[in-house]
Amino acid sequence: MIMESNTTTREVQRVRYDLKIRDVKVSDVRQIGANMLSVTFQGDALADFVSLSFDDHVKFIFPDATGTSVRRDYTPCNHDGQRKELVLEFALHAEGAATDWARQAKVGMDAVIAGPRGSMVVPTDYDWHLLIGDLSAVPAISRRLKELAPGATVRAIVEVEQMGDIRQFGTQADLDIKWVSSGEELLTAIRNLDLPAGDGYIWAAGEAAMMKSVRAVLAEEKQHPKEAMRVSAYWKRGATDFHEKLD
Repeated sequence: MIMESNTTTREVQRVRYDLKIRDVKVSDVRQIGANMLSVTFQGDALADFVSLSFDDHVKFIFPDATGTSVRRDYTPCNHDGQRKELVLEFALHAEGAATDWARQAKVGMDAVIAGPRGSMVVPTDYDWHLLIGDLSAVPAISRRLKELAPGATVRAIVEVEQMGDIRQFGTQADLDIKWVSSGEELLTAIRNLDLPAGDGYIWAAGEAAMMKSVRAVLAEEKQHPKEAMRVSAYWKRGATDFHEKLD
């Protein structure tokens, strides 16, 4: 009896950029969920901004209440080179310097955006895609759904604590989405999911400890090939300064 091996022939392309620090101004602020704020930045420095992957991160650099410079990672949600605009979405937590900044953000405020330093370009022509995450991953999930081709097979499992953060995603893909309200429900939903046949890619992001559990379920229980998935820790419970370094 010949056993099928869990491998993939598709390759993720890694692209590097020179680091560029961009001075920008807030041009629009919109509440798009109970705990999510969309902020549009504008500036001449954004004319040559490049972001090739939904998984990219920029450094948002801002002063906290004491004047200390703070850096946080954010997904570039949308870039318009002609308008010289970039949209970032801020998850509003109970506390934190970035949340404090976002809550009082106003049109005309100065800001600094650095990066991205690179892109991990995931092919869009997989037979199927699975997107997993909590509120912090919603901006990346939203961007991925916009860029997938019409009719692409996509499943998503998203954890949000409040109903007000459930949103309708703009996508032409064939999306089957399940919203859950806790990490326990997230893991249960993954365990109960029968992965489709064919060559698929899984992307997941969220709280560090939860993503460790998610990775274990996918790799050990589901036996999904590690080269066809990416599981990232976007934040860590109890840590106020958890982010990737630019260098």
